[in-house]
Amino acid sequence: MSSPPYPEDLERPGLVRTGRSTFVRPVRPKDADRLVAFVGGLSRATLAYRSLGPVVRARDDVIRRGAHVDYLNELALVALAGDEIAGLVRYVRDPEEPEHAEVTFTIRDDHQSEGFGRLLLEHIAAAARTRGIRVLEADVLADNTRMINVFLGSGFRVESGPPGQIVHFEIAVDPQAQAVARAERREHTAVRRSLRPLLEPRSVAVIGANRSPLTIGHEIVANLLRGSFRGSVFPVNPQAEQVAGARAYPTVRELPEVPDLALVAVQAEAVPYVVRECAEAGVKAVVVVSTGFGETGVEGRATELELARFARASGMRLVGPNCMGVVNTTPAARLAATFSPALPTPGRVAMSSQSGPLGLAVLDFARRLRLGFSGFVSVGHAVDVSTNDLLQWWEEDPETSVVLLHVETFGNPRRFTRIARRVAPRKPIVAVHPGHADAAVDSLFAQSGVIRTRSLQELFDVALLLAHQPPPPGNRVAVITNAGGPAALTVGACEASGLRVPELGEPVRHFLRTALSPRADVTNPVDLTPTATAAHYRQALDAVLADDGIDAAVVLFMPPLADKPDEVAAAILDAAEAAPGKPVLASFLGGAGVADLLHRGELVVPTYAFPESAATSLGHAAAYQAWRSTPAGVIPDLPNVDTDRARSLVAGCTPGPLSPQVAAELLDAYGISIRDADSHGPDAFLSVRADPVFGPVIAFGLTGDYADLMADVAHRITPLSDRDAREMIRSLRAAPLLDGRVGGPGVDLTALEDVVLRISAMVEDLPEIESMELRPVRLLPPGDGVAVAHATIQLTDDTRRGGPS
Repeated sequence: MSSPPYPEDLERPGLVRTGRSTFVRPVRPKDADRLVAFVGGLSRATLAYRSLGPVVRARDDVIRRGAHVDYLNELALVALAGDEIAGLVRYVRDPEEPEHAEVTFTIRDDHQSEGFGRLLLEHIAAAARTRGIRVLEADVLADNTRMINVFLGSGFRVESGPPGQIVHFEIAVDPQAQAVARAERREHTAVRRSLRPLLEPRSVAVIGANRSPLTIGHEIVANLLRGSFRGSVFPVNPQAEQVAGARAYPTVRELPEVPDLALVAVQAEAVPYVVRECAEAGVKAVVVVSTGFGETGVEGRATELELARFARASGMRLVGPNCMGVVNTTPAARLAATFSPALPTPGRVAMSSQSGPLGLAVLDFARRLRLGFSGFVSVGHAVDVSTNDLLQWWEEDPETSVVLLHVETFGNPRRFTRIARRVAPRKPIVAVHPGHADAAVDSLFAQSGVIRTRSLQELFDVALLLAHQPPPPGNRVAVITNAGGPAALTVGACEASGLRVPELGEPVRHFLRTALSPRADVTNPVDLTPTATAAHYRQALDAVLADDGIDAAVVLFMPPLADKPDEVAAAILDAAEAAPGKPVLASFLGGAGVADLLHRGELVVPTYAFPESAATSLGHAAAYQAWRSTPAGVIPDLPNVDTDRARSLVAGCTPGPLSPQVAAELLDAYGISIRDADSHGPDAFLSVRADPVFGPVIAFGLTGDYADLMADVAHRITPLSDRDAREMIRSLRAAPLLDGRVGGPGVDLTALEDVVLRISAMVEDLPEIESMELRPVRLLPPGDGVAVAHATIQLTDDTRRGGPS
């Protein structure tokens, strides 16, 4: 079949807003490699905005297919910067409405804000008009202000759908055509639809409401009323006429309306009956705060799992059991469906906690810190609604900018890693994980973009920063102080947290020498001396934040007799407000009530009792920003993979270890041959295990003392991109042996990366694989490949796979 003719008439030179010259032309089949390089270089943040979804699963074969268009029903234009693609725009005609086409834009990170989007819109609109397309349609995340401004400032007639997390635009490319705007935005995902009765209910019933104050059933009703819930509150108690001032009803069936949400606070043995009664009445979501289930043993666990199965079959979502309830402070809800005596103030932080008692402490502590919450859900035993579900709700919640997790399990771990990698580029996820300090676990959290903390104090320290200040653009920190001792501690804590405290530039030092006391040290830390005034703090902070070599500032203040903390706090707030792109943190040692001083409306400078906490929090934020800005890579299209054959092999096997012959056949279906070879270099191993938090995890290391004594093993979560495989291998301390920097010519790294990627693809395609180990893997010289000498593969029992969402 002949290729469609290439439209040379669409080749045009262009200038972007910054004055940069570019060349716009249609994509060609021979651009396939350029497209792969273009997508592979995009940061996670750009991919998240572009795809409205998964960040890592950009497949080589799909990208390459994008170079083949018919120039009529599908057209892609590229803007070139030299020989590389700086921007790409593509439309695909709607087969049901041929005058409409969906359009997407992707601009390389280092060319964003230069005007490539607007230029490409002009070119694609002109090309679309000549091909009979009247309206270009685009879905854009509501916080993607750059793309929204491109459309609104384009000069074309633009109509948008209702406000929401995803905004639908329709652009009339023919000035004479009347574009018909879509009346409604796309349907919410099934998960969000199912959680709306839980998190934004119109009415709530409390079953087991008690007349006696300080009982669980009474306090839930009281909190709903005290929290100004917008809907109706129905206490259910057959022996009471009123509870907390609200009229009570004997049963759910006798309520004046069917509630969206029911909270169940009755004895454990009565819960199944009550949940069934709720289902028969048409209740859409149930929160079981009652205890006496999985924590009591096997029988209790069986009962709660049966509850979950019944709820799902009845079309209800179920939170708990053994939880403390649900809080949603957003204006759409004002829901305080909990018995906690401490209710959070509204804010930008959402949290999922698996422990009820821990949740009580968390809400009390957050209130004392003045850390506001948009939502808080105690999932308890999480037999149905899980952290994964809540992540997807908060992902699209415009009132939430930071998500906190108390991590034990996530229900379906495969799903968690995918959701986390999709959400984290736009909204930081901070988790406290009760496991031991483990470099492997740290690396897995880091690969997912999740900030791992090891204590609740550290969790909230990080949240305090990310809720109120931007993550730093880099890791270079200025320390400003009026006392040398605390500054030295801060510098050490910064270095331990992966931060740098560099010497300030000469222009900044010159200014500070003239503005400050002659006794001040203006290198970094900047020691203002105990006689420093609020004005000195303002001058020093303004100067360091203006320095291009500084990304953040930590301000220390030891209150002397010569000045007042409130004046210094006001100076810090003024300087932070003047430099909104760089975070400012404070530690007022010995100061009481300082947190109140460092709040001014929406502007908050997080303050810490000790400077080490500020440094640790800033280190986490800097590492998160570095991850967010790093290209994610692509999942390559692997030749010689026969997934149908592999699935057929697995379908014919029973759970447990595979025979050596079947294991070899399964690997062969993925292009990996079992063979031995003479090798004078190091041997390695590749293994796969199912982690309860992350799902399938691939481990790689050299055999012998490297792994056994030095614990020199790298771990990554599937699916692996080409970048993941490359960085995994090169992250070993023994990497110089592999790349030839020491001890000889090295090994065939390209072939080794290929095997790693094939194992990743195999595990993704075949979730029945519970564990796998390739040992030894003979690492041969460059060009000779690798030889897998032996493999063991174990299949899981179907009944143990998957899990709740």
